[in-house]
Amino acid sequence: MDIEQVKQRAGPREFSPKDDLPEKYRKAATRMIQFHANSEIMGAYLERPFIREAPSLDRKLAFSAKVQDEIGHGQLLYRAAESLGIKTRDEMLDELANGEGKFLNCFHYPMESWVETPMIAFFVDGAAMRRQATLKQSSWEPYAHAMDKVCFEEGFHVKHGEAILYELMTGSKKEQELTQEAFEEWWPRIIQFFGPTNDKSTHHDFSADVGLKTMTNDELRNAFLNAYVPKAKKYGLEIPDEPRIRENSDGTYEVVEDDLDWDEFFTIAKNDSPGSHEQIGKRRRTQEAVEWVRNSMDDWEAKSAGQTPQAAD
Repeated sequence: MDIEQVKQRAGPREFSPKDDLPEKYRKAATRMIQFHANSEIMGAYLERPFIREAPSLDRKLAFSAKVQDEIGHGQLLYRAAESLGIKTRDEMLDELANGEGKFLNCFHYPMESWVETPMIAFFVDGAAMRRQATLKQSSWEPYAHAMDKVCFEEGFHVKHGEAILYELMTGSKKEQELTQEAFEEWWPRIIQFFGPTNDKSTHHDFSADVGLKTMTNDELRNAFLNAYVPKAKKYGLEIPDEPRIRENSDGTYEVVEDDLDWDEFFTIAKNDSPGSHEQIGKRRRTQEAVEWVRNSMDDWEAKSAGQTPQAAD
């Protein structure tokens, strides 16, 4: 099958590992799914400290479950990417640890306070749901199947984050002020979650032509703003003056794109910001700390004639 045939056949869940797909499609799909898998892993690393710092047992249990879910999503997605035959799961994990793997901009920044948790668990996860719901229609069937499970669980994550936001914004005046400050800091990053504007995006056109994506970055960003600007206001958050958010005559919202710091965004996209180095360093040190486990499994495999334990995907 050549690229033109792929474009003609492209549709929801159209292609699977049994199809003889051109390398250009397989590389594009691998890049996209690997980015998504890396982001699930790095988001879990960002939130993991708040299992201990959560203010109640219920919140600790919820955060523990959420982090486990995100790690599980990453594993599902690495398997979906691996099935394209371009890279193995281990290769993708090594790339993430050595700074070659890319992941979402929001997970390059440190999260230091409990009042920041709904910025990820409500707003960022809510943005993720806007994108992931469309990926159920991806042309790569293993990816779309993974999205069925991911979206189901992310729905709980968003409700979890919304509950935390409600508690903070109905709490003390100090809690409300700190939450507003966190919102003002995170809001521009959240808006850039969807990636560069259409005129700066280098991968969308091909991905759309072969059915890997169904909506542009700008369409997803505007859909998020239409849903989440009213929600932010509902909980008493004031939308920051920068970047400017325009309300159109039909009640929809859009961002003034020139107000967004794209220089910072593209520096982060290259894994070249201080936060990038910090987050990737944590991932690398963690991977090195459990190297003995992988070595033990390799030794076991060598001694058992190549038979390996069944992976619990």
